Amino acid sequence: MHVKRILVPVDGNELTDKAIEHSLSLARQLGAAVTAFVAEPLPPLPATPRLKALMDNENAWYDAAAASHARPLLSRFEAAARAAGVPFEGVFDQVPRVDQAIIAAAESHGCDMIVMVTHGRGAFGEFLFGSQTKAVLAGSKLPLLVLH
Repeated sequence: MHVKRILVPVDGNELTDKAIEHSLSLARQLGAAVTAFVAEPLPPLPATPRLKALMDNENAWYDAAAASHARPLLSRFEAAARAAGVPFEGVFDQVPRVDQAIIAAAESHGCDMIVMVTHGRGAFGEFLFGSQTKAVLAGSKLPLLVLH
């Protein structure tokens, strides 16, 4: 299997630099391009019509905040890719489920592999926080390289 494009989901946490560094190194070795993906969760749905009216202003704020989080993160990744000589595309979306969005982004951007970082919290941490990585592994047909 020849890898031409790698999807790298990032969220700006303390492991993001590791994801950037290792995915670019792998892409350079394979002669592949990188698609960075930032998936921001959608704001919660209002429970009543009255709350919906109140939340319309909040949603506009939330959209702006999500974009202002994603843009600098993708710009930083793009600068590192440019320095490494790796073709790069940055993608941002607001999504209901991050794991499903990662899989859909990999498919829609023609990726051959996904590289993700995980906290490696163990069984108890996974029970409390869930695991996007585990959900992507279960739902994707693509090879998944997990770093932690």
